[in-house]
Amino acid sequence: MSPTQPRLMLPALRDVYATLVREAEELPGLPHALQAEVWTSARLGGLEAAAPHAGGRLAALGDLMTCLRAAGTPGARVFLRTLAAIGPDKGRAIAGKAAAQMADVPLPAWAGDLGDVTAGLVWLIQEGPLDGDRLVCEFRYPEGRSPHAVAVRLSYGDIPSEVVIVGDVPALMTAARQAMQAELCVVQPYSAAAVGPRLRTALEPSVTLPEDVYPAVTLARQRLALLP
Repeated sequence: MSPTQPRLMLPALRDVYATLVREAEELPGLPHALQAEVWTSARLGGLEAAAPHAGGRLAALGDLMTCLRAAGTPGARVFLRTLAAIGPDKGRAIAGKAAAQMADVPLPAWAGDLGDVTAGLVWLIQEGPLDGDRLVCEFRYPEGRSPHAVAVRLSYGDIPSEVVIVGDVPALMTAARQAMQAELCVVQPYSAAAVGPRLRTALEPSVTLPEDVYPAVTLARQRLALLP
């Protein structure tokens, strides 16, 4: 190991971490916090999907934060700041401390919005008895800005088959209502107090998820934790 390289718990993944550090330089140029959260969720989802067990996921997360702190770049600080806002619970405080220690590195104007959302309406969309339930949970940043949603499709037995972050909620709901008028689906309000525990259970880290679900799951968990 080079004297300039940080010590890692999973050194075989050093090149993976280096790639993520390089890619993080995209973050400061993104237009809004939501894009940064989606970007970060996708990268963390890749690590989670590849990890063989919870211990491996935690070690990879720790190594990644170590590499970001060592890099000290604007992208690395935004990555750490986003991790502190939406990342796994066990890493948030460490990521936040590391980002704070890089106070001389600038953050984009939207950094204060990271993770700072309020839950709104919840909708149940049922397209047919074999398609399961699609639950759409709305969220907004302070002052009602940038409405977006977490949409989770649950198949029989509440197995998640799709998790999507929806940036254009009005368009989604308009399409759903048009489908309802054509008698292709049913759209109705749903209790946030009922959907919160249901979706949190379905997306627990201990659950093995379909590969396509992992990119959005980190952000989805953070948002769903805000429901009753």
